[in-house]
Amino acid sequence: MINRRNFMKGSLAAGAVLATGTLGKSGRIFAADLPSPKIQLGLVTYQWGKDWDIDTIIKNLSAAKVNGVELRTTHKHGVEPGISSEQRKEVKKRFADSPVKLVSLGSAECFDHVDPAKLAKAIETTKVFLRLSADVGSSGVKVRPNDFHKEVEREKTMEQIGKSLNIVGKFAGELGQQVRLEVHGSCSELPVIKKIMDIATDPNVGVCWNSNKKDVYGDGLEANFNLIKARLGATTHIRPLDTPGYPWDKLVELFVKSDYKGWLMLECSNAITDPIVALNYQRELFDKFIAKAQGK
Repeated sequence: MINRRNFMKGSLAAGAVLATGTLGKSGRIFAADLPSPKIQLGLVTYQWGKDWDIDTIIKNLSAAKVNGVELRTTHKHGVEPGISSEQRKEVKKRFADSPVKLVSLGSAECFDHVDPAKLAKAIETTKVFLRLSADVGSSGVKVRPNDFHKEVEREKTMEQIGKSLNIVGKFAGELGQQVRLEVHGSCSELPVIKKIMDIATDPNVGVCWNSNKKDVYGDGLEANFNLIKARLGATTHIRPLDTPGYPWDKLVELFVKSDYKGWLMLECSNAITDPIVALNYQRELFDKFIAKAQGK
C-alpha cells in the first residue's frame, strides 16, 4: 500500500526528473535547481563586475533586473575554494535572500595538458570547485577544453578532454551539479566541440556556448549550433548585444526555437562609466531580441 506522503514524494521526484531529464544513482536530481520556463539574462564577472564584492554585485544586478551571475575565479567577490564552511553558508544565504541567483562558478581549469601531473591537478581542482559550487548554492562550474599542441595529435587531445570531462561529470552528478565546457581556445570550432562531447557522454557535462567569431565558420551559425544544441548546458556566454559583426538576433532566435531554458550570461570587456545604465541597456536589447524571436 502507498500512503499519501510517499505518493506525493514520488510524484514530485518524477516531475522533477521529467523537467531535468536525468536522475542520479544516489536518487538526486542532476542540477541544483529546476530550469526556468524561459531564457534569462545574467552577468559573468569578467570585466564588468570583476572589482565588485558580493554586496555590489547584488545591488547593481538587482537595480538593472539582471537576475543571475557567474562568479569568475580570482575576482573581488572572493568566492574561492579556500573559504571556510561558515563563509560558504553566508555566501549562499546572501544570494538566496536577494533577487540575484548565483548560477555558476567560472573556473579556469583546462583538460588539454600534455603533462599528466598538470592534467590530474586540473581534474582534482575542478572537483574542488564543484564542491564549492554545491556549498554556495550554485548549480555548476565552467571549465575549458582548451588548446591543441603541436607535439600531440589533435584526435588524442580531444579524446583526453572528453575522458577528463567524464571523470568530473560523474563527480558533479553526485553533488547535483553540472560541468559547463566553455567553447574556448584553439578547440573552439564547433565541430571540434562536437567531437569532444561525443566522447564526454556523462549527462552532467554540458556545452557553454561562447559567442565566438568562429561560430559562423564552415556551414554557418545554424549548422554549428545544431551540432551541439542537444548538449547545451545551463549557461551561455554572450558579448554586449550591440557588438557589431555577430548575428545576435539569429543566435537568440536559435535558443528560443530550441526551447532553451538556461541563462544568457553577459561576458563584457568594453569600458563603461555607469554599470547600471550599461546593464539596463543590455537587458532592453535582450528583451527586444527575445520578443522578436518569440514572434516568429
